[in-house]
Amino acid sequence: MTPLSIDSTQSRIAAQQSAFKVAAVQMASGPRVEGNLNEARRLIADAAAKGAKLVVLPEFFAIMGMDETDKVKVCETPGEGVIQQFMREQARRHKIWLIGSLPLQATAPDKVRNSLLVFDESGTQVARYDKIHLFNLTLGNESYNEAQTIEAGDKVVVVDSPFGRIGLSICYDLRFPELFRTMPDVDLIVLPAAFTATTGKVHWEPLVRARAIENLSYVIAAAQGGDHVNGRETHGHSMIVDPWGRILDELPRGSGVVMAEINASYQKSLRASLPALSHRNITCNCCDQA
Repeated sequence: MTPLSIDSTQSRIAAQQSAFKVAAVQMASGPRVEGNLNEARRLIADAAAKGAKLVVLPEFFAIMGMDETDKVKVCETPGEGVIQQFMREQARRHKIWLIGSLPLQATAPDKVRNSLLVFDESGTQVARYDKIHLFNLTLGNESYNEAQTIEAGDKVVVVDSPFGRIGLSICYDLRFPELFRTMPDVDLIVLPAAFTATTGKVHWEPLVRARAIENLSYVIAAAQGGDHVNGRETHGHSMIVDPWGRILDELPRGSGVVMAEINASYQKSLRASLPALSHRNITCNCCDQA
């Protein structure tokens, strides 16, 4: 699988910022798009006021419906719709890069694409990633099958930014390390998520930290976190992890903002001290990369 690398018009700068602040927004979204957008607006403003230049929203931040088909009813066409317009306006207003997951139109009329969109500080969309791995769990009274309402993507996406190369992923993708191995020279991994409370309490932190450690990359994991109107409980624990696997900031539950400083010089030093990425010598048949 060949990664899709996207350059924004402002990303190829002579020298990247050495240090900058990023934020992961945590929510417990409900079935009303307008209400969720109002909450996201408040949290984005809070993050920007604290100096964040890059803000990541949780998976399906604008809709966690009473039924899995609710997201199909509010799905948008690419480039049009209230959720996309909201993201454009917020990015432009606060002069931030804004990343968030929303339902976009799929090939099948009864499904959506779980699409992660990236907007730069001018409000221009510079990248789109469609979730590749679809969650499926049957455990006790819990049952999830995303393939019933979501159409999987098939492209790995990395986008150049003023802050470095950003690898895009969503929730269940976290369990597939080979996905991140196809992302060349990635500096930041963003992961909007809605991990269940059942799986999250054991798996979430080890997986997020593992992806940071093995890729010597910062990971910005923005989660749904709390009790939802539809009866679902999500794990939360939004966190920002550094390339050494240290948790820089974390929010266990409820709405809020997780903040941390990304230091490109520190990351470069770690990669020089432990050049594990250059030591890979096993060929991956699925992506034809070492």
